[in-house]
Amino acid sequence: MESSPPADAPPPRLELRGITKRFPGCLANDHVNLVLQGGEIHALLGENGAGKSTLVKMIYGVLHPDSGSMLWQGQEVRVPDPAGARRLGIGMVFQHFSLFDTLTVTENIALGLDNPGPMAALANRIRTVSERYGLALDPDRHVFHLSVGERQRVEIVRCLLQDPKLLIMDEPTSVLTPQEATKLFETLRRLAAEGCTILYISHKLEEIRALCSRATVLRGGRVVGACDPRQETARGLAEMMIGSELSTPERPPQGAAGAARLSVRNLSTSSDNPFATNLKDVTFEVRAGEILGIAGVAGNGQAELMAALSGEALIADPAAVQIEGLPSGHLGPRARRALGLAFVPEERLGRGTVPELSLSDNALLSGYASETLVTGGMVRFAKARAYAETIIKGFNVVTHGHKAEARSLSGGNLQKFIIGREILQRPKLLIVGQPTWGVDAGAAAAIHQALIGLARSGAAVLVISQDLDELFVLSDRISVLFHGRLSDSRPTHETSVERIGLLMGGLFATPPDEDGEIARAL
Repeated sequence: MESSPPADAPPPRLELRGITKRFPGCLANDHVNLVLQGGEIHALLGENGAGKSTLVKMIYGVLHPDSGSMLWQGQEVRVPDPAGARRLGIGMVFQHFSLFDTLTVTENIALGLDNPGPMAALANRIRTVSERYGLALDPDRHVFHLSVGERQRVEIVRCLLQDPKLLIMDEPTSVLTPQEATKLFETLRRLAAEGCTILYISHKLEEIRALCSRATVLRGGRVVGACDPRQETARGLAEMMIGSELSTPERPPQGAAGAARLSVRNLSTSSDNPFATNLKDVTFEVRAGEILGIAGVAGNGQAELMAALSGEALIADPAAVQIEGLPSGHLGPRARRALGLAFVPEERLGRGTVPELSLSDNALLSGYASETLVTGGMVRFAKARAYAETIIKGFNVVTHGHKAEARSLSGGNLQKFIIGREILQRPKLLIVGQPTWGVDAGAAAAIHQALIGLARSGAAVLVISQDLDELFVLSDRISVLFHGRLSDSRPTHETSVERIGLLMGGLFATPPDEDGEIARAL
């Protein structure tokens, strides 16, 4: 039981009392209480759909509570909008950046400030703040030249220029290399030491344990617990979040890899898009029964590779992409599916599903042929509904049935539905982009188990992800994509997170390892 604070102790930096927020058919936050002290790094934990995003959006003024009160340094306040939050001293770095590629760092930061002042003076302030906190930035560079880690620095520096007393971080390391994440942690610890409060949201529980001194756990919109994460295991934190025992993916030993189901030879692309990353002589293969992982920080050619493999972008040389030994670079998505390809894009809404359509209609979109949901030009709606229900049941998708619109599902549940839809079609080759990005521990474990099971049943699986922990759980071999070039693959058990992290940062010329080998320089 926590002891009462001394009578002369300063009030909490932020206190939420009985915050409640309802949406049609959903109670997102149910009488939530939260106390944040000055100078602490406080984790907000919960599985997908637990109410974390809704809560922090109310703190930042994007949404407004239906009932309850918010006290800022002991005084009750109402935050009308994000500008009002910033005036109080609340800053927020969202998971998805809001930057304009064609503008400079200074111009982007100016857009987010209420009173930016002269641009030259602002550039000098940016240099001062970035140097003080170890967030190296050139104010005059255009954003399209920046790495993802540098773009996040722009967002953080924009907040720091407003001298925040509370900084909200939403999944800040999901797009960073391990080395960049370590640097970010150093910055956050320094900010906390100077008195800034950090409210930290992440599904990476080991970093919660390393960084945070207190944690509040949400489940179903309610606070269900609080703890010192440093005294808990990652598994214990996950089980607090999901309210049950966490299943660990079982990984049967890999047998001998079979024939190559996907062969890519000297794949190069050229785009008119000035912000695209062209692929340069990318060569690899994925064999039956194995999982190949491709690591890389976003923006290094992953989108271009996914488009070339799925058929969204056609290749001039058909033999550059071969599926089941057949030249396929000139084939569109439908023809490639006919050869046994299934595909899970990174973007769930808009590419993986149509947001406004029901789950049964979305099941129909990719399963119409393999599941014979269309015969003689006629849609078999009853069979499509049954297929959607099979996905929902088999992959434990939390929803109110096949009639639910895709956009009504939480990120983790929608991802389980999309992956289930593809796996149940029994593909020979599955290509998956960011399979568990922003997904809670319970849903991630289920997705990992499904991918491992598919590979061990004889399919070839290609996983493209920024999450190294995920790739080391899933992959039999691993490569790194950097600036459109792909490193040689190595068996996962023969490399390390640190080495792959260096390759993700562009350090392809590495010292000899214990076997005397040298990583292939690009």
